[in-house]
This record gives sequence, C-alpha cells and structure tokens, in this order.
Amino acid sequence: MPAKRRSTVSSNFLLNLDGALCGFVKSVDGGGIAAEVIHEPSGPSHFVKKHIGPLKYEDFTLQIGLSMAKAVYDWIAASWAGNTMRKNGAIIAADYRLEARSAREFFNALITETTIPAMDASSKEPAYLTLKLAPESTRFNKASGKVTGVGGKGRQKLWLPSNFRLEIAGLDCKRVSGIEAFTVKQQFMAHDIGEGRDYLNEPGRLEFPNLKIALPESVAQTWMDWHEDFVIKGNNDDSREKHGALIFLASDRKRELARVNFYNLGIFRLAPQKPEASADRIKRLTVELYCERMEWAYKGG
Repeated sequence: MPAKRRSTVSSNFLLNLDGALCGFVKSVDGGGIAAEVIHEPSGPSHFVKKHIGPLKYEDFTLQIGLSMAKAVYDWIAASWAGNTMRKNGAIIAADYRLEARSAREFFNALITETTIPAMDASSKEPAYLTLKLAPESTRFNKASGKVTGVGGKGRQKLWLPSNFRLEIAGLDCKRVSGIEAFTVKQQFMAHDIGEGRDYLNEPGRLEFPNLKIALPESVAQTWMDWHEDFVIKGNNDDSREKHGALIFLASDRKRELARVNFYNLGIFRLAPQKPEASADRIKRLTVELYCERMEWAYKGG
C-alpha cells in the first residue's frame, strides 16, 4: 500500500517585498479577508434577512528582528519621515525543510504602526520590532519550491533588549535601566474605488509617542534639574527642549545595529517608582518625556 502523505507544519515565515525575499519573521498574524454581514428588516417575518456587505482586508502584524534585508528598514525609515511607500509582497509559509507551502499576498500596503520593544537592562530574551501593515487588498495562494537566499533564523538573536544606550544632550543616561515599549503610528483613510469593492488607503498624520524611562534616583540629578527648570519654573520654550537617541547594540555592546533619533524632547513628569516587597532596594525614578519627531536609522544587523 502507498504510504500515507504526512501532514506538514508551516512554522517558518518569510517576508517577500516587491519580489525579493527579505528574511524570516518571528511571527505573523492577521491578513484575513472578511465581508460585513448586513441585517435587513423583513416586515412581519420572524426571520432576519442577511447578505454580504463591503469587503475588509485585515491588517498584518509582524514581529521582526534586526537581521532582515535593508529594504525592510528603509521602508520603516521612509514611513517615519512622512515619505509614504506602498509595498506589494507576501508572507510565505514554509515547512521545516524550507519547502514553501502557502503565501498570503498583499498589495499597496502601508506601515501603520511600528512598535519598539521595551528596553530592559536585566532581560536575556531576544527583542523584536512589531510592524502593522494595512494592505489595500490581499490574496491567499499556494506556493511550492525550496526557499533559498535567506539567512538563518538564529541570526534574529543578535538583538537583546539589554543591549542599548540612551543619549540625551545634557543628561546623565549611563545608568538608565529601562525604557517602556513605544509605538509610532501612521493614520490613514480608506476611500472607495468607484464601483469596485476594494479601497484606496490614503496616509494621514504621523503620531510620535511619549517616552517613559526608568533610572536610579542616585544618578538622576541632571534629570531633576531639568524637571525643576522646565516644568516647575516654566522655562519650557523650544530652546529648552533636547535631542537624543536610543541606540541598539550588538552582543559586544559596541557595534551599533540601529537607532531611533529623538527631536524636541520635553520632560513633563518625574516621580518615584512604587517600592514592592521582595524587590531590590534601589530607589528608582520614572521620567516621562514628550517627543515631537522620531527618526529610524538602520546601521546593518
């Protein structure tokens, strides 16, 4: 008797952008196609009439490291700079032998969110960027053949959330112990395309988030001085704002992988962290800053 065909598990996901393989992604979610169900009253009947309404192409959410192709990070940089770039591509699912099994294709996608993970000086787990893509349309297709021309998955472990350096002009940042995750958002508006069932995504305003930083109180004097001057005394015109950068480092803590540049930072909150039982005895402060603009710069994973 012929052997039964074994089912396969597609646990490897690769990103294709504009026809080029850009590397493995840690995880992928979304990308479904749905239609709204319309309910219509049906007079004296006890039953409700239903039919299909407009199509909706769901967003993709990807987690990636710093070892993808440069085209991915150039796309992020352009998005943060307001230079809208729509991309066609696919998420290719492959089995353990890297044989392609399926592809979720997307067309004219915009990056609508980029989340920088939390930086934590004590963490030993790999860090990943989270990207949300809004496509104008998607399709499910079969795929076949060996996936070649991409690096190994292990390279994603180059980036640890403990390997970072914060630099802000005039502030002592050497002992900063953590920075909360933050998300840069690109608003967009969906417009009908004539008689078609698809939509055209038009980019809107960029939103740059606040920063929340943790550091020991014993080395926070420059931060407290800035807070005293900027918040309490009210000397907070543009000339008192600061510039800086969050730098992601390789395992040797010397080589720069990427950075986020900050422009027009302003402090608006400084408070002691609540002590907890069985926690360390170091007194820490939480500092919150607004930021008018951020810039993504990839140095090569």
